[in-house]
Amino acid sequence: MDYDFLHDFETSLQESLLKICTSNGMLSGTLLASDDIDQRWHDLAPEYMADAVKEIAQYPSVALAWASYLGMAIANGWDSDWEKCRAMGYSEFYGPRGFDDMDEHIVYDIIGLNPNSDDANRLEETLRTIAEHSLSQIRHSGIEPQSPMAFHTFARACKVLYRTGAAIELHRLGYKFEAVNLN
Repeated sequence: MDYDFLHDFETSLQESLLKICTSNGMLSGTLLASDDIDQRWHDLAPEYMADAVKEIAQYPSVALAWASYLGMAIANGWDSDWEKCRAMGYSEFYGPRGFDDMDEHIVYDIIGLNPNSDDANRLEETLRTIAEHSLSQIRHSGIEPQSPMAFHTFARACKVLYRTGAAIELHRLGYKFEAVNLN
């Protein structure tokens, strides 16, 4: 396994998604993050990947984008009721049709955006854009399709999209980095 390649791919993808989201006004040039939120990815990733891998052939952008929605849900729970959120099982983020409408359940029921609102539409467009960009990066990375390296590259992309979704939600909730003078 070429871990240097995976690290470089993940770093490059995160930087490019940060630029896209900043230019769309969804972030302010900084990837907001929390160790708690990052740890939840490690808890939920095995089940998420089991769902996402099934979708790669027909809906590759969905398989990637839904990780962003999951990140948003976790960031929202981190802000509102972390004890409840960290105890939630993966399937609790499903919509009525399971993985298929996880995005709508998270945006409308968990985050609370109104369907067809400007905010919901802008969010959907941004997450579609970053998922398509991620898919393009995977396809142009030169790795052999359906290989172990392809799976690991896809998994790293999902992690980046999860973290980006979490950062978008933290930004939407008003979190920001501020310099603190300790003197």
